[in-house]
Amino acid sequence: MTGNAIDAADVSPCQSCGACCSYSANWPRFTVEDDAQLDLIPPQFVNARQSGMRCEGDRCSALSGRVGEATRCEVYAVRPEVCRTCLPGDAECAMARRRHGLPLIASAQPD
Repeated sequence: MTGNAIDAADVSPCQSCGACCSYSANWPRFTVEDDAQLDLIPPQFVNARQSGMRCEGDRCSALSGRVGEATRCEVYAVRPEVCRTCLPGDAECAMARRRHGLPLIASAQPD
């Protein structure tokens, strides 16, 4: 492990991060979800165009807590596909963590 990475075996690194959820207002967009899936997301978390999650600045409105300390998604069970595909240590995770000045997570994905 390098001095700039934390152990990927740490329990739930996303719950102490939230960087991907506060990276860009354009990131939490809806792409492959059908109407039935979208209907499960509480309307207060959906943007006015109904094209993605509502954000406050770059931060998704469904994210609670402090980025880099302790966070959670208020709609985790019904979150959009783009949120499901961002995995600890992948390229998107690394990009978001760098933006927030957080150490990188060693990827658990095969090379």
